[in-house]
Amino acid sequence: MRYVVLLRGVNAGPRNRVKMDELRPALEQAGFDDVATLVQSGNVVLRHAGTPDDVEAGVRKVLMSRFELAVDVVVRDEDALRAIVADNPLRDIADDGRRLFVIFCSEPHDAERLPIAVPPEVLVARPMELHAWCPNGASEGRLMPTLGRRPPAPITTFRNWNTVTTLAQMLDV
Repeated sequence: MRYVVLLRGVNAGPRNRVKMDELRPALEQAGFDDVATLVQSGNVVLRHAGTPDDVEAGVRKVLMSRFELAVDVVVRDEDALRAIVADNPLRDIADDGRRLFVIFCSEPHDAERLPIAVPPEVLVARPMELHAWCPNGASEGRLMPTLGRRPPAPITTFRNWNTVTTLAQMLDV
């Protein structure tokens, strides 16, 4: 099975630094196959015979043992990621993939913790993801900073739509 592994907070600042060209061979040595990465922000596509929980645990172990990093990891199998792309609930209004975001949750989100989007921002909830349209950018609006301060699930990480669709394309390679 192919998986997409999303590392939270990697290479975003001076902490939690890991070079993707060092991570790829470390994951391969740990038993993952066909490891590929996208940019330097912790996006990995790989193959593994185990479950998503096995992949998460294995990646966490590599990050800790090889890089001394204790970062959050969110895993989606190929079917789940393709379903996210096919289901894009904001396709009719979002015209810039850099400003459309998918917030990946480690478990079903707590609906009571979801902020109310104030136009022009839009938030659509799915059980394991949120889709956010931020036409003025992630940091210029209220929605994404609010989700960062008050996450709706124990672990969340977000990617823009361009990254999500590129990861889906990488599953086909």
